Amino acid sequence: MATLSAYPNTNTNTNTNFLSPTDQSNHDRESIPPMQNHPSAEPDSDANPNFHSPLLDPPDSVPPAVAPSSLLHLSFNQDHGCFAAGTDHGFRIYNCDPFREIFRRDFDRGGGIGVVEMLFRCNILALVGGGPDPQYPPNKVMIWDDHQSRCISELSFRSEVRSVRLRRGRIIVVLEQKIFVYNFVDLKLLHQIETILNPKGLCAVSQGAGSLVLVCPGLQKGQVRVEHYASKRTKFIMAHDSRIACFALSQDGQLLATASTKGTLVRIYNTIDGSLLQEVRRGADRAEIYSLAFSSNAQWLAVSSDKGTVHVFSLKISAGSPGTTQSRSTSEPVVSSHSSLSFIKGVLPKYFSSEWSVAQFRLVEGSQYLVAFGHQKNTVVILGIDGSFYRCQFDPVNGGEMTQLVYHNFLKPEAAF
Repeated sequence: MATLSAYPNTNTNTNTNFLSPTDQSNHDRESIPPMQNHPSAEPDSDANPNFHSPLLDPPDSVPPAVAPSSLLHLSFNQDHGCFAAGTDHGFRIYNCDPFREIFRRDFDRGGGIGVVEMLFRCNILALVGGGPDPQYPPNKVMIWDDHQSRCISELSFRSEVRSVRLRRGRIIVVLEQKIFVYNFVDLKLLHQIETILNPKGLCAVSQGAGSLVLVCPGLQKGQVRVEHYASKRTKFIMAHDSRIACFALSQDGQLLATASTKGTLVRIYNTIDGSLLQEVRRGADRAEIYSLAFSSNAQWLAVSSDKGTVHVFSLKISAGSPGTTQSRSTSEPVVSSHSSLSFIKGVLPKYFSSEWSVAQFRLVEGSQYLVAFGHQKNTVVILGIDGSFYRCQFDPVNGGEMTQLVYHNFLKPEAAF
């Protein structure tokens, strides 16, 4: 069950953005409708969470602390043009290309932020407290308006919040065994989903202009659940024999990439009928998959793991019509990613006929990295929990090792532009 608090006189204008006009000339502007207060909502109701009296405003932001910050959270925004970092002192927002810090909020007491979720580039964020000295209780989602530098509403739960996903018109809150879907305007509860134990807060939502597609763990080991809200259909996919470790949706929600705790194979499914479209191999040894990401046209898939290598795979499926062969221009042939022993397929184990990555980038083994595709053609953006930022370029024709274009450590003082 969730309760909700809204702050009066929000007057939230979400039609403006973090970035200056020059920064966002190449990016679409996104906005959400202003939030509304409904003091007559039924108390203690899951379907209509109660609006309580206003709480005290969070402490005012103070200048950046001298002591170095520790990262608690990293996440890209919906178009991968920005990323958010939660630290033990507050949170920061960065632009990816060109790399620069857009702003930071450091709090004068406590300050630990364990979840920061952006909504494209607008002024509204979802925050959850984290770390040894959290700024907010870890069982609450705080809706922050950066124009007012304050929280304008909150959602409160009986257990800790594992993750939050935002989409125009929707807030999705992930607990360890439940997911709640809310309307963004009035924070009315629209849907509640039960899942298997989900300590990572795994959940993905489509971000295209079409209707909402939501993916989460099912109720069985290795199972994923797909919710198509337009058609009001639910699809269960037995994706792996082992537990689900990571998954990602294409922008339109038609393609789903999944990896298990074994971490050797990544599978791509059609979310509509649940059919397996392609299977690619990260490696032979077990690995923890940290991140999966589709390119905007679903031509490529990027994978990061604790093995310290980011892989880019070529996909053979068209994003517009899953199940059909991906058409490519003659100027962009893709190297063969099959094993050189694929001619003996069916004789030796499946390993020898596996599809391997087209391009790779080597990092520090054991560190956690988050990956996405950049806005420049054939580029990948990599974020490290150690504060590292990489932008790399891969060769779609010859493949091989990626070329490092940019490196920054955004935890160092000189990284604050």
